[in-house]
Amino acid sequence: MLPATDPAADYQYLFHHLPDSYLLLAPDGTVRDSSDLHQQASLQPRAAAVGRHIFDAFPSAPESQRTLRESQDRVRHTLQPDTMTLLSYDLARPAAQGDGTQELYWEVTHYPILDPAGALLHILQRATDVTAATHAAALAADTQRALAETRTRTHFILESLPLLVWTTTPAGLADFFNSRWTDFTGRALADTLGSGWAQDLHPDDLPRTYVLWQQALATGDTFQAEYRVRRHDGQYRWFQATAMPRRGPSGEVHLWVGANADIHQQKLLVAELLEANETQAALADQAYTTAEQVQQQRETLFQVFMDAPLSVAVVRGGDYRYEFVNRRFLMAMGQVNVVGRTVADAFPGLVGQGFLTPLAEVYRTGQPFSAREVLLQMPATAALPARDIYIDYTYQPFFEDGRVAGATSFSYNVTELVTVRRALENLRSNAV
Repeated sequence: MLPATDPAADYQYLFHHLPDSYLLLAPDGTVRDSSDLHQQASLQPRAAAVGRHIFDAFPSAPESQRTLRESQDRVRHTLQPDTMTLLSYDLARPAAQGDGTQELYWEVTHYPILDPAGALLHILQRATDVTAATHAAALAADTQRALAETRTRTHFILESLPLLVWTTTPAGLADFFNSRWTDFTGRALADTLGSGWAQDLHPDDLPRTYVLWQQALATGDTFQAEYRVRRHDGQYRWFQATAMPRRGPSGEVHLWVGANADIHQQKLLVAELLEANETQAALADQAYTTAEQVQQQRETLFQVFMDAPLSVAVVRGGDYRYEFVNRRFLMAMGQVNVVGRTVADAFPGLVGQGFLTPLAEVYRTGQPFSAREVLLQMPATAALPARDIYIDYTYQPFFEDGRVAGATSFSYNVTELVTVRRALENLRSNAV
């Protein structure tokens, strides 16, 4: 037979060893007992809390105490359990743990303990520390917001680039076209995906393009081709197409990213130069080479944005602070890094050349601005001497909360094209 024991001591021993964090309160909130796990979670030994009011034994911010008191009051009035799924209730850290306050989040349930007559005898509080889970949920939410923002920015840049952008599966089936492609062809996206895009290629260009595309898929090399694409009005225009594979850690191709640059005017210019005068063959050859160089400036396309065949920069705020620039922009401007700096700080020599005036107008009106063959006097850098170049550029505003938050600039260096056209004009003048 087992020796007799004190029933009260047995129940107290049982309460102290309950597998959860429990605090036993008098109806007025005085602490009567706590489980061992509550001592650990609350950073307060049992002896220091028993006999004191809960808010005296476990002080916290007034708002946190008010919320906890409201839950206890509901139990006092309804005699029913009350649960708070998330309560912010910070606790003082003991001196041995460095003093200060520890940020804590809890899931708290108050249970009424009634006497035989149905009157409130105790309030049993179960407090589960959910701090780690709360922080994890907040981190997950921040990560999702950052991911959504990245996707939004990516979509904006893809739609803003003055290029026909597309992607395919590793097998070469198209699975994305930006709106510039569908706007140009007038064909629905569903009819363009897969191999539907081939319907809009010129019949004379399709066989050669198909062979080059199959070679790229087989070797994994960069795809490059020139072909004509039918516009929505039935007219064909020449494009320079470039696509690069995106590879995984083991070198396998995950997708192909491609973009088409409109080279129609260059093609017509070269054809006209070649036909102008057979006696000017040398000049025509030079013009063709120059036009080819202009095309080559647009041939090296980006894997996503950084390798775009034009200079791309994003400025934000009223002080025009650079938020993004691609490699071609950095190469053109001879700068190591301008992100985080204002236009005036990064390029003080360009401020007086009139480029900020239309940018300010874009901010004011929310309308895009474009200019062609604008003279840009480039100051000398460590790598390049001072020089004059001509650029075509566009300022495209972007909006946040219905207001202009910044602008994206797209610019081409058309110096050689201007040179070729002037040579053609001289040729025509001489012919007259």
